[in-house]
Amino acid sequence: MDFRATLLEETRALGDVIRNADPETQVPTCPGWTMNQLLKHVGRGHRWSAQIIAERRHEPLDPREVRDGRPPEDLDGAIEWLNGGAQLVIDAVGRVGPEIRVWTFNGPRPAGWWVRRRVHEATIHRADAVLAMGGEFDLPAELAADGVSEWIELATVSASLREPPLRRGLTLHLHASDAGLGPTGEWTITHDEDGLQWSHDHTKGEAAVRGKAVDLLLALTRRRAAADGGIEVLGDSAVWDAWLSGTPF
Repeated sequence: MDFRATLLEETRALGDVIRNADPETQVPTCPGWTMNQLLKHVGRGHRWSAQIIAERRHEPLDPREVRDGRPPEDLDGAIEWLNGGAQLVIDAVGRVGPEIRVWTFNGPRPAGWWVRRRVHEATIHRADAVLAMGGEFDLPAELAADGVSEWIELATVSASLREPPLRRGLTLHLHASDAGLGPTGEWTITHDEDGLQWSHDHTKGEAAVRGKAVDLLLALTRRRAAADGGIEVLGDSAVWDAWLSGTPF
């Protein structure tokens, strides 16, 4: 998958949804946000990560210090600003090199890590915009499955083990029903003596969650309830519910 091209495509697609909406439209999946705030969040986030990369930072950047962090007042200018932020991420990685390690909220990572992160930030906020407009959100199965993998990775690294989303000794299994994904369409999350772990292994767990990759992504990110998205929850549903309520973001 070419994450650079996908970042540009997904950001443009988000902009297209916002262009056709009232900027004050409420976004129910981001409580308290309007469509205009959604645009600002993604656009500033692109520039924030691009600046971290460009400056080869090893510490976080205060969002107030993001260069050109506010969009123009006119809609066309704001959409151009949004799309330009995605290009800045790609350009910054190209200049410093994808393997140069920089700050991320999950510890030092290669600069190229940010391209994939921003792809999935754009896709999930495009889902927010589409759902706010009453539309039906979709993604190619491969991209949605990668979004599931990336989200689980973020959640397992960031989750507090003082109040773990998966109790020790339990296993949660997710399975995408899309054809052709192979092992990348399965996820097994465990909690053992080493903490939370995940893999693409096919393993029986206390709970299993099955559905299309895009529906799994929307359910995992709490954009849509499993029951509303054609998702099957098999076994102990309390394990799935605890995962959802205990994961960050």
